[in-house]
Amino acid sequence: MKRTLFSLLSLALPFAAMAAPPAAPEEHVAVNFSHDLPNVPGKKLTAVEVTYPPGGASAPHHHAGSAFIYAYVVSGSIVSEVNGGGEHTYKAGESFYETPGSAHQVSRNGSKTEPAKLLAVFVVDSQDTHLTTPDH
Repeated sequence: MKRTLFSLLSLALPFAAMAAPPAAPEEHVAVNFSHDLPNVPGKKLTAVEVTYPPGGASAPHHHAGSAFIYAYVVSGSIVSEVNGGGEHTYKAGESFYETPGSAHQVSRNGSKTEPAKLLAVFVVDSQDTHLTTPDH
């Protein structure tokens, strides 16, 4: 009996280790600014600061259908993939954009040892309250 139990555990342990890899630390998101655009009725501008701890990442997500996004890497490096276009690493001082309705498959800190910070500026319909929705 002991030998059979040991054999079963020996077979099961490798599968248990593969089942749930440790999750990356999550990002911290803070709205820095949000205001209706008086010269563009029905639109607002919202600036969001995203801070990634070392090894941190965002879950795959998509943005509001009306959202045009300008992203600027403030510090560190950010690895991003939008709409299946392949991963690209952006370093401090570099920027990229996302068109309305984009799917963001990858958004993570490019470093396992240093934090990273991104400023995302959204131009979005005023009634859109959810700028980001996780993909499940």
